Amino acid sequence: MLNVMTVLYNRVLNVDPQRPKWAERDRFVLSKGHCAEAFYCVLCDKGFIDQAELDAYGTYNAHLGGHPDVTIPGVEINTGALGHGLSAGVGMALAAKMDKKAWRTFVVMGDGEQAEGSIYEAAMAANKYHLDNLTAIIDRNGLQISGSTEDVMPLESIKSRWTAFGWDVKDMNGDDIDDIVNTFNSIDFGNSKPHLLISHTTKGHGISFMEGIAKWHHGVPSEEEYKQAVEEISKRIEELKEK
Repeated sequence: MLNVMTVLYNRVLNVDPQRPKWAERDRFVLSKGHCAEAFYCVLCDKGFIDQAELDAYGTYNAHLGGHPDVTIPGVEINTGALGHGLSAGVGMALAAKMDKKAWRTFVVMGDGEQAEGSIYEAAMAANKYHLDNLTAIIDRNGLQISGSTEDVMPLESIKSRWTAFGWDVKDMNGDDIDDIVNTFNSIDFGNSKPHLLISHTTKGHGISFMEGIAKWHHGVPSEEEYKQAVEEISKRIEELKEK
């Protein structure tokens, strides 16, 4: 999800790290709160939190926890209890409509999270209230903590399902920055429909021994694996600099 959040915070969201509670800001909800580490990296890069706080992650009494909470600048709502984020996002988007405000709401969900029934209650409400100021993104990597999503609780066809709920649905390659940018740019925020982006991603993308392997949903690398991952990422960074 780093790609999607990087695009959101650098090309899409109207936010100000110096004023994290600015009334006119766009709202971002990370419903899949277990993706907090990626979120913290983006918040740090944008200046919401200090590098020292990020470096302290996982240590005793560290401020940044395993799931984001509202004591962290830039975090709108405590998340991690899956299935709740879209309902909160619908409430935020509806509030903006009622107050005639221009700010928008964006919600990132996991694909395993789609088994939660509360998501579909929120989906119906978003359609009823014509929340074209709401955009949800599903991280569609096909894997969850207990294996393949299609083995645990089949989801396909996601596009047909959400289209039937009245949403404007688009597919995008979540591993490709250009496609993410182009997809966000193509959203029509005046079409009276809530928006869903199905972000097709690869779990462990860019690290050879992690790509598409379910155990890395929550796996802890050995020292050797950690070093190999850093080497592979560093090589990719150098290759990108040369382009």
